[in-house]
Amino acid sequence: MTTAGSLSLGLNLPYAEGSMDGATPRWSDVRAMAQAAEDVGFDAVWLSDHVGFGDPNGSWSGAWECWTLLAAIAASTTRLRLGTYVLAMPYRNPALLAKMAETLDEVSGGRVILGVGAGWNRPEFDAFGFPWDHRFDRFEEGLRIVTAMLRQGRADVPGVLERAAGAMVTPRGPRPEGLPVMVGAAGPRMLRLTAELADEWNAGMRTPEALREMTLALDAALAAAGREPNSIGRSAEAMVVIGEAALADDDPDQRGSWDAPIRGTSTQIAAGLRRYAALGMNHVQVQLRPNRLESVQAMRSVIEEFRAAANG
Repeated sequence: MTTAGSLSLGLNLPYAEGSMDGATPRWSDVRAMAQAAEDVGFDAVWLSDHVGFGDPNGSWSGAWECWTLLAAIAASTTRLRLGTYVLAMPYRNPALLAKMAETLDEVSGGRVILGVGAGWNRPEFDAFGFPWDHRFDRFEEGLRIVTAMLRQGRADVPGVLERAAGAMVTPRGPRPEGLPVMVGAAGPRMLRLTAELADEWNAGMRTPEALREMTLALDAALAAAGREPNSIGRSAEAMVVIGEAALADDDPDQRGSWDAPIRGTSTQIAAGLRRYAALGMNHVQVQLRPNRLESVQAMRSVIEEFRAAANG
């Protein structure tokens, strides 16, 4: 995922009830925002993997299923890379997931980034009957199945919780060497698996300051796995607010979180996003507020500033 200044930009699309500036995004909204993202110069769009939030017996906010939306976006765009941010491995059979990813890569002409993680939101696990127990074990065995199938075309993994015996990916899509697998990871075990098996790493929503320690932990895991630091793609999410003035004492290294978003003029927002490149990030997933079509369109000037500064 490289573009101007070796840092590319993705847009996180709304998918849950109330997530579009208080409204529920319909398919027409998601499509319009994805097409606007392509038009203004984003490099990728991302969808998170949740079925809902809250208490299923009380206040519950539902969500659209991300893979179905991503397939529709693939047919509605031509250039954008299409990523999951990130799929919860326990929600799907991993061998079938590899087939799904390969098929979507075929539909999209080789634009898929398969982002995966272990999941974290227990109420949706319980409400939908997804297994919560041993989810990191399930993740590890599932990741071994997925990466083997996408890279070698076949998986034989005699796991305890997830297993595959001659599970094959045929026919192959436009990238028979395998589409990229991204792991969302922060803890030691997940970083170890990332270093061993992933093409790309995602740190979640982090300010540049919060990223420093995490990148050092990843570098240590890569060294233990015998990999060079530059052998893996790196990404993080940043919160960006459109139409809010920056303050004189705003520190760009401490901006990009829910509580302290990047804000200001197009030049200031672009500079805040470029701070991630200084920490070795290759990609930033932008979470916009307000999260609506007009905000995506307003990012055109930010992206122009971002690229002009990188090439200047």
